[in-house]
Amino acid sequence: MNTLTYFQEQFNQLQRTDAADGLIAIRKTASDAFNKLGIPTTRNEEWKYTRIGGLFNKEYQFDINPAITSKELDDFRLPAHAQANEIVFVNGLFSSTLSTIRSSDLIVLNLEDAAKNEYRDIVTKNLGHSVHYANDGINALNTAFAHGGVFVQVKKGKSLANPIYIYHVSNARSGNSFSQPRGLIHVDENAGVQIVETFVTLGEQESFTNQILEIVVQKDARVEYYKIQNDKSTASQVSTTHIRQVEKSFTHSVVISLDGNIIRNNLNVVFDADHCESHLYGLYCLQNNTHVDNHTVVDNAKPSCFSNELYKGVVGDNATGIFNGKIFVRKDAQKTNAYQSNKNILISETASVNAKPQLEIFADDVKCSHGCTVGSLDEEAQFYLVSRGLSKQSARALLLQAFAMDILENIKPEPIRKYVEQLISERLEIDVL
Repeated sequence: MNTLTYFQEQFNQLQRTDAADGLIAIRKTASDAFNKLGIPTTRNEEWKYTRIGGLFNKEYQFDINPAITSKELDDFRLPAHAQANEIVFVNGLFSSTLSTIRSSDLIVLNLEDAAKNEYRDIVTKNLGHSVHYANDGINALNTAFAHGGVFVQVKKGKSLANPIYIYHVSNARSGNSFSQPRGLIHVDENAGVQIVETFVTLGEQESFTNQILEIVVQKDARVEYYKIQNDKSTASQVSTTHIRQVEKSFTHSVVISLDGNIIRNNLNVVFDADHCESHLYGLYCLQNNTHVDNHTVVDNAKPSCFSNELYKGVVGDNATGIFNGKIFVRKDAQKTNAYQSNKNILISETASVNAKPQLEIFADDVKCSHGCTVGSLDEEAQFYLVSRGLSKQSARALLLQAFAMDILENIKPEPIRKYVEQLISERLEIDVL
């Protein structure tokens, strides 16, 4: 049985088993969309540089026992985890037994339960909004199997002292793993939260994670979001983060991509209210054959909003880095300020970068800019450092660290920033020796 046939059988079984839950209609619409759209190919302009069809031709053991122990989780917990709210997915399913909620101002529920109780209207209104910005089969596939997901509510007027750590664990010890985590986070009025998301694969078999996290930000709320991708070379991901600012609010995101097989990051920020502000940062530091495709969308649907976007890449060996950033300014979105920049350094002759910054502006009273650079390290700067006593390898590492620093300094939680800085330092030493 091929993977796509198995999906259809499992979907039918899921609909029969969970016929009473609040997601059945949402799943049915998404399943119809998947059957129509199929797996995206390079004929789709949005997937021009990334081929994922081969990932669906592999044999996956969907019926394996995904269980892991809390002790196994200890091996890859993030720094300062003892002070964090920890949400754990195993093979795409939310595990309440492995998760730990330390903040009394945080509500964490199974997505199916939230769709039936007092949060039903929030789920119905916001779950699946990302389809408007990723109208392809891979997005629809996740929604069609929206089961075992998580709903998170940050209470009104509460700024969490404890961050939220989200772990996506793929158990690939006895076979290839395919998982589809789904999350919806609702940050209520005048609330604040820091979210850190990371991925890990256990075992030597291959893993494929098709994940969607949708974040809804209400009036005067503040959200910081950090994603760290440092998984095995056998791990592939399509990871969608959809941030919707429905009233005047502030968001800040940093995406760090280091290791993996095929990685596709979709980051959407939608301004559905006046005077919203968002900062988007990204760093991909790649080696071996890792392929990372960063797709970002900033949609200025309302006037007087501000966004600032900076993505940087250091690409070596046979790795590939891709940046496709879009800024939309709708007809009524006057007084928009939107800036976008992508800068890349190639440190091997076989590395490659494809960049496509884009602006679509339908208003006339705006300030918008975009730009892209791809090059190598400054030889004069290297020569200067070598002339001051540094080895050539150390000089290159120092310059690359300096190149990455204006991304790293935007990781505001100190334990996470130091953790990522250490990962980057280790990576640059490997690349330049």
